[in-house]
Amino acid sequence: MARAGLTPDRLTEAAADLADEVGFENVTLSALARHFGVKDASLYSHVKNLQDLRTRVAFLAGGEMIDRIAVAVAGRAGKDALAAFAGAYRAYALERPGRYAATQMRIDQSLVADAPALRRTAEITYGMLRAYGLEEPDLTDAVRLLRATFHGYCALESTGGFGAPRDVQKSWDRAVDALHVALENWPHDTP
Repeated sequence: MARAGLTPDRLTEAAADLADEVGFENVTLSALARHFGVKDASLYSHVKNLQDLRTRVAFLAGGEMIDRIAVAVAGRAGKDALAAFAGAYRAYALERPGRYAATQMRIDQSLVADAPALRRTAEITYGMLRAYGLEEPDLTDAVRLLRATFHGYCALESTGGFGAPRDVQKSWDRAVDALHVALENWPHDTP
């Protein structure tokens, strides 16, 4: 086993690379073992099971994605921050499709509290939205709107789902403009 140089981090990185090549749903312990030239059983001293491996990939990808977003939104507010956030989100989703798919998986809530990447994602996202004057429960609703819009757009774009002749980038820019208007005119929840 030492000859293969296996570690949890090395397995996670290799699984993330494999996800980008073959799709997150096609990452298996057997495929990863083949990649390293070892038997499947060799992996179990580094990861508990496939779910553990996929969760590790989700945390890795989430950290990479929020790092890109943080750089993009630094020093920006309002529409500029929203456009930078959206652009970084979309670029990551399209450039790293397997990793991006991992960020969409449901994570065991007992693991979420100890995940720095998820806390940082919440801090940056909620911070950007607070510039629009939003507070709870409107913040959560706005986050869900952005995530649903960005994810839906990226999912359709990555599969060639936009068949109209209009430039996809122009449609994306208009969608971000519309989200900005919606956030500026948010219908605040009243108790």
